[in-house]
Amino acid sequence: MVLVTAVNMSLVDISKIFSMLQPREEEDNGERQELNQAVSNDDDKLLTELLSQERYRTFINSRSGWGIPGTPLRMAASRGHLRCLEVLLAHGAEVDSLDVKAQTPLFTAVSGKHLDCVQALLKAGANPNGSLYNNCSPVLTAAREGDVDILRELLQYGAEVNVRSKVPEWASNAASCGGPLYLSAVYGHLDCFKFLLLHGADPNYNCTEEKLLARIKQPKTVLEMCLRYGCGVEYIQLLIDFGANVYLPNLIIEKTTKQNEAIVLLIKERVCPKTLMSQSRLAIRRYLFKVNRMHSMYCLDIPPLLRNYLKHGT
Repeated sequence: MVLVTAVNMSLVDISKIFSMLQPREEEDNGERQELNQAVSNDDDKLLTELLSQERYRTFINSRSGWGIPGTPLRMAASRGHLRCLEVLLAHGAEVDSLDVKAQTPLFTAVSGKHLDCVQALLKAGANPNGSLYNNCSPVLTAAREGDVDILRELLQYGAEVNVRSKVPEWASNAASCGGPLYLSAVYGHLDCFKFLLLHGADPNYNCTEEKLLARIKQPKTVLEMCLRYGCGVEYIQLLIDFGANVYLPNLIIEKTTKQNEAIVLLIKERVCPKTLMSQSRLAIRRYLFKVNRMHSMYCLDIPPLLRNYLKHGT
């Protein structure tokens, strides 16, 4: 009973997943194995020859293999075999097919840091947010791994910058502290941290769901977590620059040299309010993000110096 109520997914959803992942009885393992072997060897010429035949095309979306059963496209994405991946897509491979862990080929390409495969899958229409049924997401994975180039591709194709991991309601506190901005900070990826902020990541909390935050007595802000983990002055300064509420964190924490420097910076910010120019920049950026027009700042008819200021380039 506890398990059923804890997981935020109906039995119908679970049944659907398992039905999708079950191989059909009429499948011939010979054709499947030949397809998988061609992909495994990154033999795009053989793969093209096989898929020119109807009896092989029948198995293009068939799930098989040891360990984590998946489609040939999943194998190509996970191994970074771009040529085979492009052949499979050209012959109608399902771009968002799920493996037994409910992960899409895009997710496995991101996990393997195969940028060229990520680009090809997104261009082919892959969902940049991954699967609804998977607890993680491509953006969370890229932020944790510190891959800013892959993050750029995902966000360019509309991935959710404030995405959070999907966990049961009883783990709400973990969900509020598990977003991409938090992960990039605790894993020490400053370039990803800044990139996420530039593309609209909430500088206060790792999620923007009011109902979720309301269930937590004392939700932790990104600023407080950066102080707690000793992330350094650079992270604190970025959060301040991007409009984090400097009055939210609890300053009663263990002190280290890095934390002392960060706390001094934070106290100074509490005493000295932001300049009008800085507040104007924040207001413009918040509005553009709200109306989903962040890209518009790159073509505003204003002096380059002001445009760079909007982009935190100066």
